[in-house]
Amino acid sequence: MKPPFARGNRKRQAMYLIPNLCTTGNLFCGVFAILSVFNGQHLSAAIAILVGMIFDMLDGKLARLTNSTGQFGIEYDSLSDVVSFGVAPGLLIYSYALSGQGMFGVAVMFAYVAMGAVRLARFNATVSNSDSKYFTGLAIPAAAGVIASLVIFDLHITQLGSEVKPLLILVITFALAFLMVSTIKYRSFKDLKFRRGDHFTYLVWGILALMLIVAWPQAMLFVAFGGYAMSGPLSRVWTMVAKGAGKPVTKVDGPVLDSKE
Repeated sequence: MKPPFARGNRKRQAMYLIPNLCTTGNLFCGVFAILSVFNGQHLSAAIAILVGMIFDMLDGKLARLTNSTGQFGIEYDSLSDVVSFGVAPGLLIYSYALSGQGMFGVAVMFAYVAMGAVRLARFNATVSNSDSKYFTGLAIPAAAGVIASLVIFDLHITQLGSEVKPLLILVITFALAFLMVSTIKYRSFKDLKFRRGDHFTYLVWGILALMLIVAWPQAMLFVAFGGYAMSGPLSRVWTMVAKGAGKPVTKVDGPVLDSKE
């Protein structure tokens, strides 16, 4: 019979393994998306990027729940994010709309990938000193979500012409690259809690939002990701306008819970 401390070490090792397996799932989705782009399967690539986002959210949540966060997991997660949310969306958007723009299309695609890598490096360097309520700059998974949902939205709904599509996607891709390395604040929702008695209201809104996404995912996913990407600049503009008008700016940190859930 093994001593109790041996069983405890095995349990701790399993706790460290679970989040890293989710990170590996994220990396696999990124590689699969790249292979799908090479095969001309843009829809499959976009879906793989969105699935990778689910794995990316799970690994962080599981690491915090099991108290198994560590430097190895942080670095592994960042490297996987570069592949899944940097290289894969860059190749997807280049193959889908920018390949006919010559070196300018290559430059814009590279700007997206490079700014995404810089965004991750800045986050890792400042994560211990940053405010957990907000991200500085658009997070790279959110930027990848905009690109993936944009491709799905165009394939199923808008079907932009060959003259309009490259120009529009050039602007969007360049804007995403800028937003990732900007100092614009985005809500992280890590501190989102609910006041006592408001759970039912938020449950109803959550069910309605889920219904809309399930009923019309081709449009609602793009609306959700695009809306989040625009929330940062709009919030900054609103703050500047309010200050210019001499009105007090109320900082809203979201609902607060009276006791721990």
